[in-house]
Formats: sequence, structure tokens, C-alpha cells
Amino acid sequence: MIYTVAADQSMAEAIAVSGDQIIFVGDEAAADTYIGSDTKVVDLKGRLVLPGLVDAHIHPLGGAVKELYQCNFPFSADPDRIRETITRCVENRPDAQWIIGGQWDSGFFQRFEMLSPRSFLDEVSGNAAIFLSDDSGHNGWANSKALELAEVSASTPDPTGGTIVREQDGTPNGILIETAQGLVQSAVPKYSDKQYIKAARWFSNYANAYGITAAKAAAIEEEEMAGLVSADKMGELTIHMATSIRTPYGHRNTPLDFDEIDRIRDRYESEHVHTEFVKIFLDGVPTPARTAAMLDPYLPDKAHGNDFNGGDLHVGLDMLASDLVELDKRGYTVKMHTAGDRSVRVGLDAIEIVRKTLGNSEKRHELAHAGFIHPTDIGRFAQLNAVADLCPILWHPSPIIDAVISAVGERGKNYWPTRDLLDAEAPILAGSDWPSAVPNANPWPGVEAFVTRRDPRDNVKGSLWPEQAILLEEAIEIYTLHGARAMKMEDRIGSLEVGKLADFIVLEQNIFEIPVDEVAQTKIHQTYFEGKLVYEKN
Repeated sequence: MIYTVAADQSMAEAIAVSGDQIIFVGDEAAADTYIGSDTKVVDLKGRLVLPGLVDAHIHPLGGAVKELYQCNFPFSADPDRIRETITRCVENRPDAQWIIGGQWDSGFFQRFEMLSPRSFLDEVSGNAAIFLSDDSGHNGWANSKALELAEVSASTPDPTGGTIVREQDGTPNGILIETAQGLVQSAVPKYSDKQYIKAARWFSNYANAYGITAAKAAAIEEEEMAGLVSADKMGELTIHMATSIRTPYGHRNTPLDFDEIDRIRDRYESEHVHTEFVKIFLDGVPTPARTAAMLDPYLPDKAHGNDFNGGDLHVGLDMLASDLVELDKRGYTVKMHTAGDRSVRVGLDAIEIVRKTLGNSEKRHELAHAGFIHPTDIGRFAQLNAVADLCPILWHPSPIIDAVISAVGERGKNYWPTRDLLDAEAPILAGSDWPSAVPNANPWPGVEAFVTRRDPRDNVKGSLWPEQAILLEEAIEIYTLHGARAMKMEDRIGSLEVGKLADFIVLEQNIFEIPVDEVAQTKIHQTYFEGKLVYEKN
């Protein structure tokens, strides 16, 4: 069976491909007329065909270099597991000056009290500088050697928008919140061009194995774009990539350097790398770090008091609107990091100013991590042609959701209003946000959880706001056609129709005929990219 996701013909028995394009979709008898002496005929043997999936919010090379070069432990790791992992990495790389890795989860230091996280790492790090990221990618954990090389000491002031967590005498305790982690990250040696090319090749194969044939990099550095383009020119990129050019993280009150953004866009565009996208950060994360901008205060705590709502946005409304107007005029689609309902509202306000200034252009600007949305703002997405970017895959109970609830309170249980957004005809996309918050880029747990609102890995019981569940067909459309629109490629990918590229996947089972709580276990039999077989299950 072939599920096309096309509005006028959702089901078919056969498709015919010539070169990189689909030339026929329909019944098996009519398909016979396309069979010639040199035609390859594939019998699906009852398997299901879908369009290739789109991960519309991912950090492709960040995830690839993590898997290839870093020291990793699962989000669930306790102090003993972290100690064992770091010890092993140090032993395996005795000459390493830096060991980078992670990821400790958002509630780790609430569950495991440490007088000095820095000293904990010092005990097992030897002579190496250690720097670990958390599950959100917004906070860091460093040992003494890393702080020394980065010249972070008791006299170092907190950067704007960040916190160096300190011991009683003012000595940094190793935890660096938001922009403070940049103090150490800036001292970490860069990966080489060859390493990034290898990472791009690795990611392409990795994504294809999950049935992903297109992906949107959520915030990408220039050297990462260079790696993708080099791999593409070598013929080794079997995935469509949209690259959201990263802009400075942290608080600013000056305009972006639009000419520099143009330079990066023009230099790194290639056949499969599309560069007319930009990323702007408005806030942080709604975890115990309390850096997402919320309309109502977080739960009281010692560090923030009783009325803290996340502080100032990274970019105020006037500056944000000015940036968006100029970027829209220059042809960019902007993805804004908006993890709190206050940042979502300001993002919508800025888009409204763009629409009033320039008219309702085809640029569908995106509000990323938009899980907290005030009910009065739901309808504005459709009105403004603004996209709710749902990521990471956290629309189910999990330790991260527990950490969010511990910070924001009971409203954390009303997270990800997917049903309300669809009913309001809001544009939606979905992404993994890998390697943040999720163990891998597998989209199938996200598809299942859209429908069940339960943990697809069955690690946590219960459901998260089950009234927001959607249909399986709607979930597939979000991961295909909606994602294609986010890539600005809906005329070429996202559904199986004559004239579109032959990007499709063959599943081991028909997900419409199995219990929905088995969808997360979906395995890919084959992945085709532009008519070529690029992955086949052994």
C-alpha cells in the first residue's frame, strides 16, 4: 500500500519513477503500462510506502560530532554512571587536552546534591579539561582545568543573560547557566574541516536509516555549513538540508549584521543545501534554570524569589520586529527560539508588525519550542501565517517534563496544545531537536506520542494533556507535507505526486494496521532519495 499524503488521492497501489521524479501514482493495472524491458519492478510484499519524513528542527552536525567524537552518557545517568563514563573517556584518550560530552538532565542537580560539581569532575578528569552539556544544550558543567583555560575565576562577572553558579567564597562551582557556558565553549578547540565533512556524511546516512530525507538545521554555524556543502559536492549528501543561520546568542540591542548573513547564505548554498533561513533566540528553557520568558511567574525558589518570570527577552519587541522586517525583505524565513508563552507572544507581535509593514508575504516565520502558548494566542498563528515549531519530542511524560513542572508548576501539565493548534488551522511543524532532550533523531516515537500523548519508550507511565492527541494521519502529514513547507520545498517533496521528487520510504509494517502504541517501533526497510536507493535494512 502507498500512502501519498496527497489531498486528492491519499492511497495508491503503485508508483512509477523515472530518474529522480515520480511519473505515475495510481492502481497496479495502470502502472503496468510504465514497465519496459529495462524497468526495475519492486514488489512491496504488503509493506507500506510513505513520503520521506522531514525533521524540521534538528542540530545535524552537532549530533553527528557528539556521536563521532565526544564522551557521552544517557540523560538518565546518575553520578556513578557519569563518573564511570568520564573515567573511561580519560583513560581512552590520555593525551586529550579537552574532553567534551554530556548530557546531564535538567533535574539532575535537584535529585543529586553536590557541594561542588566542579570538584566532582576534578576527581576523575586527570589533566584534561572537561566540559559537559545538559539535555537542553543551554547549560554547561566544567571542571577546574576547563575554567582555568577559559580564564573563568571568582573575579569573573556573570555575563549578561547568564549565571556562573558559585560556591560560598565566590569560586565557580562548575555550573554555567545560559550565556555563561559560552565563556568556556569559546575556549574549546574547533573541529577540523575534515571532521565536519565526515560528520555531514555520517548524519546523512544516519537520517536515511530512520526514513528522514529532509531536515532543517535549527541553528547552524558557518563551519558546519561548509561541511554539509563539501559533502554535497562530493555526492555524499542524500538528504535535503535547510540551514537556519545562527545569530548571536544572548541579550542584544543592536541590529543583526544583515550583510554578513547574506555572505554566509550566498557562499554555502548548493544543490541540496538551502540557506535562506535564519535563527534568532528570544529566551532560554522552562526548566529549573528558569530562563524561558513566561507570562506568569515561576514557582518561588531561593535564587529567583517569588515573582520571577524569566527576566528580559534576549531581543526586545522593537529590535526583533526591525530584524524580521529586514530579513523578510531579503528573502529569509526566520526561526525564533520561543520556549515560554511570553516569548511566543512577543514573537507573534513581531510577525504582526512584519505583516503590517510588508503585507502577508510567503515567508512563514517559525516560533520554535512553542509548547507553552496562551489560549488567546492560539488563533494568531493562522491569522499571521506563523508556524508553531513543535520540538523537541516531549509531548509525553518524561523526566524533562517533570523538571519543567518543578519549575513552572501545574501549568507544566498543559504543554504542547497540538489539537488546539490544528483545530485553529495553525501551520505546524515537528522536529526532534536532537541531540537536545532526545536520545536520537528517530521520528517514530514523536509520531506515536502525537497520537497517544504517552511515553512511547514506556519509561514513564501516564499521559500528558491527552485532550491534545491528534490522529495518526495528521501526525504523518505534519512529518511530511508540513515539514516540506518549512523547507520551502512543498512543490518538490512532502507527498507522493506526479512531478515531485522520488523521495519515499518503505516501512517494515503498515502503521495503519497495527496498534498505535507499536508505531514507535517502526523499522525502515528501504529509503529512496531522488529515485535512488540510499538505505536498505540488512
